Amino acid sequence: MKTFGTGQRVFGVALAALIAASGTVACSSSEETSGDAAGSYAIWDPYPQFDGGSDWVKLLTKCGTDAGVTVTRTGYDTTDLTNKALLAAQQGNSPDVLIVDNPVVSTLAEAGVLTTTEENKLDTSAMSANLLGAGQSGGKTYGVPIGANTLALYYNRAVLTAAGVDPASVTDWATLNAALAKVAAAGKKGITFSAIGTEEGSFQFLPWFWGSGARLTTLDSPEAVAAVSLWTDWLKKGHAPNSVINNTQTTSWQEFASGEYAFAENGTWQLGNAKKLGFEYGIIAIPATAGGPAPAPTGGEFVTIPAQKQAGRYATSQKLVACLTSDDNLLATDTTLSYIAPTPEAQAKQVAANPELKVWVEAVGAAKGRTGDDLGTKYPKISEQLWKAVQAALSGSKTPQAAMTEAQSAAAAATK
Repeated sequence: MKTFGTGQRVFGVALAALIAASGTVACSSSEETSGDAAGSYAIWDPYPQFDGGSDWVKLLTKCGTDAGVTVTRTGYDTTDLTNKALLAAQQGNSPDVLIVDNPVVSTLAEAGVLTTTEENKLDTSAMSANLLGAGQSGGKTYGVPIGANTLALYYNRAVLTAAGVDPASVTDWATLNAALAKVAAAGKKGITFSAIGTEEGSFQFLPWFWGSGARLTTLDSPEAVAAVSLWTDWLKKGHAPNSVINNTQTTSWQEFASGEYAFAENGTWQLGNAKKLGFEYGIIAIPATAGGPAPAPTGGEFVTIPAQKQAGRYATSQKLVACLTSDDNLLATDTTLSYIAPTPEAQAKQVAANPELKVWVEAVGAAKGRTGDDLGTKYPKISEQLWKAVQAALSGSKTPQAAMTEAQSAAAAATK
């Protein structure tokens, strides 16, 4: 199962277990209200799987009680939530607290839906700066992350052992390519990933793109072309299957689960499925070309405070958000969501409870938001050209250089 912040939302095994324990899955029966009553505060979230008896809704209620107010909660599907939030803002009927997928923050901010942390007094000092970047636009911050997930490389220990590869030796592109060559020589398959022509494909390509040193504002740089060439060379050499062109992260995972592949690029949301593989696996960070973890994109949500007619409500909204994002509450929530916490303190507690998460904490530490670098709403337009270029190069219809030159031209025109 996956959550990668593209508008799709499927929770991990831990979350499914929580839902099963809480009984029938249903949207909150709370009526849709912006919380106009002085003692009633509305919270909208993208977790419709949680019903009123779930730990999540109990936490919302407790935070309200601690703040001396009643919380009225409504859960929406992610895409529906964005549309509802925009409509509510137009009608002057926004909820007091809005939890949204991180790439949506810049869209809502540019539409004037959200208050800045300077206005609402949210404390962001404990949050990891790279995760906070996904909620920043035009030099202003519009919320705090509730958690994050990202990508890494899962590996099949038996396949690597048979090929004489120590996974710890894979630290950069050169050593990864050497490992794939050894795996191929041993008669096994190399690496699988998702390169589908959607945001999902861009999401999986970005660690290699950013890991090359490329920037989304210059898609035709030598570094960017090198990243595309890395993937196309894998297909030419048979180190990756042609199926990656149409693979989603789910079908890519199914290929890895066959036991024939040495590596699979996938996310934290597969940890529950990894335990069911039937073979010994491990996880390493996606390497940058020159070594060290590559910056991978972050998925996960931000807790924001929409603009209200009555600015006096912000003080209580701030208390609600502070409660939801306190270290203790983050630890419980992020464990349930298979997320990595957004604060170093909570991350340390996660690793202490589950050492397997150490590599994910390191990956999240190197990660960055897709709308960061002040791209905001320009990102989706750039991403579309990126995945089209990758598709063209992998299919062989264009060289990596030609594909990225065309992509840069189209992206520049689309983001004027």
